Amino acid sequence: HDDAVDRRALDWLASAHAEGWLALPRVETRHTHGTGCTFASSAAAALALGHVPADAVVLAKMATAQALHVGHAAGAGAGPVGSPRGFHARATLLPTLGFDAGVPGVLGPAPDADPLGLYAIVDSPARARAALAGGVRTLQLRIKTPVDADERWHAALREAVLETVAACRAASARLFLNDDWQLAGACGAHGVHLGQEDLAALGPAGRTGLAASGLALGVSSHSLWELARARGLAPAYIACGPVWPTLTKAMPWRPQGTHNLRWWCAVAGVPVVAIGGILTLEQITQAADCGADGVCVVRALGDDPRRGIASMLAALRQAEGRTAASAPLPLPNPTLAGPDRTRAAKTR
Repeated sequence: HDDAVDRRALDWLASAHAEGWLALPRVETRHTHGTGCTFASSAAAALALGHVPADAVVLAKMATAQALHVGHAAGAGAGPVGSPRGFHARATLLPTLGFDAGVPGVLGPAPDADPLGLYAIVDSPARARAALAGGVRTLQLRIKTPVDADERWHAALREAVLETVAACRAASARLFLNDDWQLAGACGAHGVHLGQEDLAALGPAGRTGLAASGLALGVSSHSLWELARARGLAPAYIACGPVWPTLTKAMPWRPQGTHNLRWWCAVAGVPVVAIGGILTLEQITQAADCGADGVCVVRALGDDPRRGIASMLAALRQAEGRTAASAPLPLPNPTLAGPDRTRAAKTR
């Protein structure tokens, strides 16, 4: 038996959207009456609010953990769990979610680094140099691989990555390469950004290799279960998106809005990057006001990234030092529309 695993409460999630172990530290208490009812009723309430089952179970896990923390004696034996408000606003109650049948990792301390700030996503070394000249110090090189890519294309990609790495090093900037962690490591990039499907496709051995590479990892997330899964990967940041409607790629996800972005920033436990549909200076300031550590711009860079970056950096600075809203953190809004049938759920 793995002592670290034995000290965690594990619930198996099996749904149309996600499968894996949901994990939180086990609450050492004898007052456990009502945990099953709390879990089931919390999941049902989340479903009634419009969440798909995978997200509903994440919220139910949080609610049950909070209930265990405030269990109390009621007579001579084990007492009942409690039912306090505010479980959804506690970062320590957001579980991690594993891939496949593996037990998820444990969220470590947040990276001690400068804020990501304005995060420019570019598709060539030339646009990277232009963004750097404008003052951006966090970039992502995103060059999508065509279906008919051959050895010549991959050689050209490698040269583009090496050229961009050199430009970023000269400017003391961080470069994340999209999709290919092995190429990122071979070329000396600061990190890699991966989507959840890419991470799932790596398999256990690939994810172990990625973790051992020393690369800073950025992970996409669009839902509560994807956020829980990203937490178990010790990421440098987790991207929340799309914050606003976007034309950059087709997605089934509802726009998160500042409502969900604020929730992500409060409970993720690591730096959060806002991405998706960010086109105006006002949106940049709003995202930063939600607590985003970084704000991604793609189309907003325009034909010449140098022209508008100074204004974008100024919009970010408007949020610096501003006191965050003191209003209670609301429950997150549903991230997907439509039903999802949960096939099974069991607790170990």
